Amino acid sequence: MNRYAIQHIVDSSYCFPVSGNEIVLRLRAAKDDIRSAEVIYESKYVFGTSQRTARMEKTNICGLYDYFSIKLRLDDTRLAYVFRVDDGQQKYFFSEDGVSEQYDYSLGYYNFFQYPYINSADIMECVDWMKKASFYQIFVDRFNIGKTDKDMSYINCKWGDLPTPKTFAGGDLKGITRKLDYIRSLGCNAIYLTPVFASKSNHKYDIRDYYRVDEQFGDENDLKELVDAAHEKGIRILLDAVFNHCSEDIMQFRDVAEKGKASPYYDWFIIYGDKPERHKKNYETFGDCSYMPKWNTSNQEVSRYLIDIAVYYIEKFDIDGWRLDVSDEVSHDFWRSFRKAVKRAKKDAVIIGENWHDAYSNLRGDQYDSIMNYAFSKACLDYFASGKHDAQNMAWKLNELLMRNSDTVNNMMLNLLDSHDTHRFYSMVGEDREKVKAALCLLYLYPGTPCIYYGTEIMTPGGYDPDSRRCMDWEKADDAAAYADVFELLQKLSGLRQKYDLASGKVSIYSQNNVFILKNTLDGGIIELFINNTDEAAFAEGFEIGAHGYVVRVNGGEII
Repeated sequence: MNRYAIQHIVDSSYCFPVSGNEIVLRLRAAKDDIRSAEVIYESKYVFGTSQRTARMEKTNICGLYDYFSIKLRLDDTRLAYVFRVDDGQQKYFFSEDGVSEQYDYSLGYYNFFQYPYINSADIMECVDWMKKASFYQIFVDRFNIGKTDKDMSYINCKWGDLPTPKTFAGGDLKGITRKLDYIRSLGCNAIYLTPVFASKSNHKYDIRDYYRVDEQFGDENDLKELVDAAHEKGIRILLDAVFNHCSEDIMQFRDVAEKGKASPYYDWFIIYGDKPERHKKNYETFGDCSYMPKWNTSNQEVSRYLIDIAVYYIEKFDIDGWRLDVSDEVSHDFWRSFRKAVKRAKKDAVIIGENWHDAYSNLRGDQYDSIMNYAFSKACLDYFASGKHDAQNMAWKLNELLMRNSDTVNNMMLNLLDSHDTHRFYSMVGEDREKVKAALCLLYLYPGTPCIYYGTEIMTPGGYDPDSRRCMDWEKADDAAAYADVFELLQKLSGLRQKYDLASGKVSIYSQNNVFILKNTLDGGIIELFINNTDEAAFAEGFEIGAHGYVVRVNGGEII
């Protein structure tokens, strides 16, 4: 047995409570090394004389490791436990002291694993509406013009022209409000908007006034109208919080630029010198953008200022949560305070970080609810676009991603194929419509919450920013026949999410004959996804899937 591969960490993604008396335990072992695993457990106060045993299930298989899991229902949540594993030749114990052939229960209080007590404050609650949500992301300037009586002088291109970094196309909030029925017709019941606050750019990630809706997009009344109209149609609205940095034109930074250390806002930023000097770049910024100074969120005044903004838009406009821009460059301390304030204002407001990499340290229940799951996006590119992954490697990778976080977090992850910050997925797969449709099936059925980027439904192409931010082509969208297959697919997939509680099921991800398989076993039946990403037909689970084909079955009946 490979002792070096055995892993368990208390109070982590390997050990987490899901209710006041339930806890999930995971154990990692080298792939194909352990035949079976069981947990021996009891209250830590009686463990020395009394133990219970429960068999664990191998739930996730990756390239290097197998993961065994179990959910325990406890009478006494002061839990003590050790593992016993069988490699087919011998049984071993695994405790805080590592792997051993024998274990002395009478001295277990020295070295058993323990979860001392399930405190209610330590149970990460799922934002329930996320379980059935299907998101639609909108880059506001490029979606739709609705306010025709506004000042149009800032618009410097024709609708549909290829974008540049300085292009203004004229999309606004009223334009989104007028298209809510269209968005709902796709099965989407949540919208994530890029920033809407006052800014000189088309993307609005350099904000100069957080308390003002950018006049190009409308005003406060337009934002309130959008949120209220969306709620009437059962659609949630998420805004984009840019709290890592701001515009050089914001009042506080202008004051520092003028007065230097004499400004009361000097410590609101991170400056190396008497005053910020753009040509010297002697202050911290977003990336290498001197026009976007970085907030000093370790300053409590800054922290209060930004958190008050987040609460203001919840209380005044009833928004349903925040997407957090460049969230991984902001302190854990800030996000802990942010979460408490946001959840007090609206308990089911969702908090989604923009972390492109493993964000486990932010996803323990005290900061974000989830992140934009770019690791999922990359896996889809490796499978559908580059062919780096075959079906088996794709299954291994997606299983591995699930083991990064707790089940609660996994069921709230914002899964996406592309966004305003990436190449368009349609272009990355060589404008292969069937590959996009197969990927959408995976997007909607993989644990988490799906998010499609506007125009995905009409196969919008595009390269990297700014090409990924093209105008919505409404002529194509209004051609019902041309994209009926995609619209119908999205409606069916979102319908499955409405009809079934996918988050409550047991998900298995594996491959057979180079066919990727995702199976979700629910109380109400079984939902299965089969994807054949090869040039030849293949058999899996007893039936044939055509070359580059996909099938979704519900309770054995094919629906897609």
